[in-house]
Amino acid sequence: MSTREQLRRYWPLFGLELRTPRLLMTPLSDDDLGALLEVSLAGVHAPDARPFDFPWASEPPAELVVNSLKHYWTQRAQLTPARWQIQFGIHLDGQVIGVQGFGATHFAALRTVDTGSWIGLPFQGQGIGTEMRAGVLQFAFDHLGALRARSAAFVDNPPSRAVSNKLGYFPNGREWKERAPGNVAECENLLITPDTFVRPDWTVQASGLDECRALLGVAP
Repeated sequence: MSTREQLRRYWPLFGLELRTPRLLMTPLSDDDLGALLEVSLAGVHAPDARPFDFPWASEPPAELVVNSLKHYWTQRAQLTPARWQIQFGIHLDGQVIGVQGFGATHFAALRTVDTGSWIGLPFQGQGIGTEMRAGVLQFAFDHLGALRARSAAFVDNPPSRAVSNKLGYFPNGREWKERAPGNVAECENLLITPDTFVRPDWTVQASGLDECRALLGVAP
């Protein structure tokens, strides 16, 4: 029996599943982490690209491994109904290929979620980034009752911005960020609502949510 199966009765998030036409999305458990580290070590972006606020994917391998594990464990440990981050592992044909981050602060009052994601280089350019983002947006709007979702992308990150444009995000201001020492770039904030969301021709299938509502502070 896997760690996920053993602990799901005590940590209901391990029983949460989102399914899209090609993907299974489940909150990361320790069962996923070894394979996920292999994907990140193999490469997430071109060497000269800087798509993230913090250049974690460009760190030396030993630092990438330790810092990634600490990050995923910390996100899980710090989850409260008032402030939560779910790191969905993205599974394609039984293989974990990346992460879809999904979080909120005071969701019960603000009804707003934030997203961020990455997938390994071999899986990019196949519409997977769009599919996983569309899946969590449907989950947010249709199952949690969210009223808005936020994202962001540096202006020199066309793939991420293309996904947002395709799904119906609209600009929500720009700001300058230092994404690495001495590397400052302009970042565009983005917003999407149920009315602007360009829905795909499929519906995400969600299971295990009712058991998680108390953890997330989400009413039925």
